Order: sequence, then structure tokens, then C-alpha cells
Amino acid sequence: MQKLVIDGGVPLEGEVFIHGAKNSVLPILAGTLLCGGKTRLENCSRLMNVFAACRILTHLGCCCKMQEHTVWISVGNLQSDTIPEALMQEMRSSIIFLGAVLGRVGTCQVSYPGGCELGPRPIDMHLDALRQMGVRFQVQDGQLTCTVPEGLHGVQIHLPFPSVGATENVMLAAVLAKGQTVLHNAAREPKICDLASFLRCSGAKISGDGGGTIVIDGVKKLEGCTYSIMPDRIAGITYLGAAAITGG
Repeated sequence: MQKLVIDGGVPLEGEVFIHGAKNSVLPILAGTLLCGGKTRLENCSRLMNVFAACRILTHLGCCCKMQEHTVWISVGNLQSDTIPEALMQEMRSSIIFLGAVLGRVGTCQVSYPGGCELGPRPIDMHLDALRQMGVRFQVQDGQLTCTVPEGLHGVQIHLPFPSVGATENVMLAAVLAKGQTVLHNAAREPKICDLASFLRCSGAKISGDGGGTIVIDGVKKLEGCTYSIMPDRIAGITYLGAAAITGG
């Protein structure tokens, strides 16, 4: 059995590298679907969820390459708008690809998380917001089929509470939609700001991130860019706390 043996009482000091925030890199990886050409993401965590997100991108038709903490994504014409259940089940946050695929091709088919029919689950907030933007949903045998007959369009959206996932899905769907989307009661976490910064770097028009209202003006296209994922703040405060309590 693996174990850790710690001899305490020693002050900790020095410098450490803080890896990129996992919860930032996943929606940003989904956001690369919206960008033409090549995107280079630096300071990516080498974690199972990141590899799972890259497998989803590859299945959809992207070319992904990871070396050390850098990921290169090349997006051409997508070969599929469907994410198989096996890939969806690899990570709970895979629903974040919904807004990105819809923003790119206007159709998407995914397995409903857990293979269940629609019901009083957190994902309902995502679907309600996207429905206001013109998305239509059909659910059968745990499969969620999404279409946008008249194209995605801007709208005023009021979230019941500041959901991070719903905020990210709306942002990803809105950057290439027609008109202006105003998202009220948006999540304010730093990873929302990181996603917005990446999208702006690619050519999106977004303002208000970090506050309760985010404004997205749709543009015609986004281009690939080089972007560095924000450091993981939880890892950072863990090291700071360890130094503080040991008198380092």
C-alpha cells in the first residue's frame, strides 16, 4: 500500500511551480473548438480530465498534441457533432462541450449525464439558458439531441443562481451567436475570468467577467492563439499555508 511518511517540525521555504488550474483548462479546451487554425495552451495540468477532454476533441475531428505542460490543438472541419457516451462518462464536466459544439456547428448529440432522462438536475439550468438562445432539445434513451433551427441568437438570460457550468456554456455558445447576450447572476470565479480572457485573446467580445453580469457581443469568427492557463489557486494556497504553519 502506498503511504506518506512525514517527519515534521522543519520550516518549509523555497520556490515551487504551480500547475495550471484544472477547472480552467477544461472549458478552455472546449473553447478551442470555436477557433479556426491552431491554438497553443501553456501551463496545462497533466491530469486524467485533461487527457479525457483531448480525447473528445480528437473524436470530433481536432488534432491534439501534448508535450510536458503545453497542448496544441488544430481545428479544421469537424468530422462529428456527436460525443459518445463512453467519452461523456469519463468526466463529470464533459457537458461543457455542449455550448462549444453548438456554437461551432449548430447541432450536437451527447449522452445525458448518468444516462437519465431530463429531471430536476443541475444541468437543467444549462439547457434552460441555451433554449432561450434558440436551441431545441430532444431526449430519448438517455441521448440528448440538440438543434438550432434558426441559429443561435443573443438574449437576456437570468440564472436562478450563479452556476459556473451554466455560465461557461452560455459564454461558449454566445461568442459566435448573432447579437448581444447579457448573462445576469453569472458566476464570478477566477476560472470564468480565465475563460473570458482566452476567448478575448481569440477575438471574442466579452466584458463584465468577474462580476454578476457578463456581456457577450457575437462575432463572426475566432482565431487560434497562444494562451497560458492561470495557476491553480487551491494548490497555491496549500503551499502558502504549509510554509506559514511551519514557520518557513
